[in-house]
Amino acid sequence: MKSRLFFIFLTNLFIASLFLCNSFAQDYTTWHLPEGAKVRLGKGRVTNVAYSPGGSSIAVATDIGVWLYDAQTYQELSLLTGHTGDVMGVAFSPDGQTLASGSRDVTIRLWNVVTGKHKQTLTGHTGDVYAVVFSPDGQLLASGSLDGSIRLWDVATGEHKQTLKGHTGDVYTVAFSPDGQTLASGSLDGTISLWDVATGEYKQTLQRHTLRIHSVAFSPDGQTLASGSLDGTIRLWNVATGEHKHSLQKFRLNVFSVAFSPDGQTLASGNREGTISLWDVATGENKHSIQGHTGFVYAVAFSPDGQTLVSGSMDTIHLWDAATGENKHTIQGHAEDVISVAFSPDGQILASGSRDDTIRLWNVSTGEHKHILRGYSGFVGSVAFSPDGQILASGSLDGSIRLWDVAIGKHKQTLKGHTAHVSNVAFSPDGQTLASGSSDKTIRLWDAATREHKQTLKGHTGYLYTVVFSPDGQTLASGSLGKTIRLWDVATGKHKQTLTGHIHISFVYTVAFSPDGQTLASGSSDKTIRLWDVATGEHKQILKGHINSVRSVAFSPDGQTLASGSEDDTVRLWDVATGKHKQTLKGHINSVCSVAFSPDGQTLASGSEDGTVLLWHITAPATKDP
Repeated sequence: MKSRLFFIFLTNLFIASLFLCNSFAQDYTTWHLPEGAKVRLGKGRVTNVAYSPGGSSIAVATDIGVWLYDAQTYQELSLLTGHTGDVMGVAFSPDGQTLASGSRDVTIRLWNVVTGKHKQTLTGHTGDVYAVVFSPDGQLLASGSLDGSIRLWDVATGEHKQTLKGHTGDVYTVAFSPDGQTLASGSLDGTISLWDVATGEYKQTLQRHTLRIHSVAFSPDGQTLASGSLDGTIRLWNVATGEHKHSLQKFRLNVFSVAFSPDGQTLASGNREGTISLWDVATGENKHSIQGHTGFVYAVAFSPDGQTLVSGSMDTIHLWDAATGENKHTIQGHAEDVISVAFSPDGQILASGSRDDTIRLWNVSTGEHKHILRGYSGFVGSVAFSPDGQILASGSLDGSIRLWDVAIGKHKQTLKGHTAHVSNVAFSPDGQTLASGSSDKTIRLWDAATREHKQTLKGHTGYLYTVVFSPDGQTLASGSLGKTIRLWDVATGKHKQTLTGHIHISFVYTVAFSPDGQTLASGSSDKTIRLWDVATGEHKQILKGHINSVRSVAFSPDGQTLASGSEDDTVRLWDVATGKHKQTLKGHINSVCSVAFSPDGQTLASGSEDGTVLLWHITAPATKDP
């Protein structure tokens, strides 16, 4: 009887654990959300990766913080947030209990890996911190910065010990020798410097590269130093003599990362074209290359047992079998800048277009990722759903417009005709016409059913950034470089009027019609939003408050609220009737490129260059401006 009860207990425990795992897997979308936000889609652009010394965890540095993953299950363990800029470097202490992160906010943070709590902040650099590394005994932390210096810190106290100066350019990478006596640093000046850790004195300079040194790594025995450069080469150096040993095959594109295997026999490198190469250290021969990333490989790292290689690019993290090069697992959800977001007409799906050349479709209710739409050879600047929600149109840097089947996430057709990148696409309210605006200074109108080109609207003298139909579909508004907004008659293609008022040589990044079609809002690089009377073309009012360019504006479905996204990293909500500022939504770490209201008006989506989309409760309590 006892054994039977015990079996039932174990069965229930197992089932419960499955539910917990499933729940846990989705919880990360709500971790450390800013005030007023309810879900985060995406995890930010990947800038660096690191294995814990025991190989149980992987740290991933991104624009929004540091993600910790279980190296066996690949589940998210925690998200470390607190930096106010992109996290560029991460490193575990030798005992695995502390994680250091360096950021573009000019600070270094130390974290308790077990609890995820912030321990202390190290300040002193005057430029972005790109590199952090612990000494082998864990007592020192070295940091490299765009201020051109390297700083050494006492890990126990957080005190600054000394500053190493000598480079004439930004310092992008630092590494301790295995014995902890020497520190290597690589710089924008194309040189590698070796430093005596005990005295802080400069020992020698290694010169052969012609461009920025992006990565340096010591071999496990400390006798060889590897360096990867934007000049496309990897070089191996004799640490004792400083002599150049040999160069590995020259790449066509930049080398961003290098790492030795634990046995020192293999060197891994990642480059700009998304390739990871494994090299025989003794002979310098290429053992094999791994393809899988679609963007720059910014970081590579071997697991402590040498069996797994992890690589990070802007959009994904791959784990590879180090011996065979086979993909073991891919962690998705990371992305580069999110340039455009759009809700489906029923509000259930959100589309996001990114600089990683992809479009992602998300389930708004669950935050789950549904599809990745691939095929572009340039970043996706705009996405728009057809009124029936069945088709998604997208415009890209490669000059094409693509139409996608939303239900299955498949490409249907490509529309070509523009001679430069397509910055914006929009469907007419009746779904019969698709408009596209391009940096070739033209607007094209397409028959949505037949996909045929109908006409080309010309008149702008600068790049077109935005096009939008009026609610009745009779008027098209467009904004461009050169401060102008133009209104067009959709039926005839004729220019109706030009709205001027934004300051000279400003960019009109965004325009939006109010739901009743009587008001047009425009956002500009002059940091203002302007409201216009559509019937008369007269300027109604100026909304001021953003401290940088306004990249996106959107009216709420009831027309009472206007949302704006800016390069000042914030979203602002405005009362349309009075023009008064209602609320500021803060939480993105980089420019807010796109904002969109859900059809029911209860949710606002904001897409940012930090690689994430935030979904906001727009009725959340207002945050106080500083």
